[in-house]
Amino acid sequence: MLDSGDPFPDFSLQDQGGTTHTKSDLLGSPVVIYFYPKDDTSGCTVEACEFRDRLAEIPGAKVYGVSPDPVRSHKRFAEKYGLTFPLLADVEKSLCTGCGVWVEKSMYGKKYMGVERTTFVLDSQGKVASVFRKVKPAGHAAEVLASLPG
Repeated sequence: MLDSGDPFPDFSLQDQGGTTHTKSDLLGSPVVIYFYPKDDTSGCTVEACEFRDRLAEIPGAKVYGVSPDPVRSHKRFAEKYGLTFPLLADVEKSLCTGCGVWVEKSMYGKKYMGVERTTFVLDSQGKVASVFRKVKPAGHAAEVLASLPG
């Protein structure tokens, strides 16, 4: 898993509108990249809506959500909840794997691979400034906001 001071991995992923985003898009301002398991599920909806509601309080920072769901799913999710920031479709799980958030999980004794809810705050040079692991969705946007410089 990435840690503070590490460079964020290169990537090229589409958002809910079909726009391709790359690591170079992250440079020049603080960035919040949060990884979540699945569109339109209870915890993921709480987390996304909190970021949506707090966007105005994140001066100059960009927010991106990332999950393995496809563009079409992200589009429905964003439209349903009025999400105005990019949701990146990591269908191949390349960025999830590169960031160390694609992990073995367990539910009811059954093991499976999935996204460990994690948020990375990047500095303006694209390096990891802070990491929030095993995130609890409720109240997380406020926690991230409090960690941003300035």
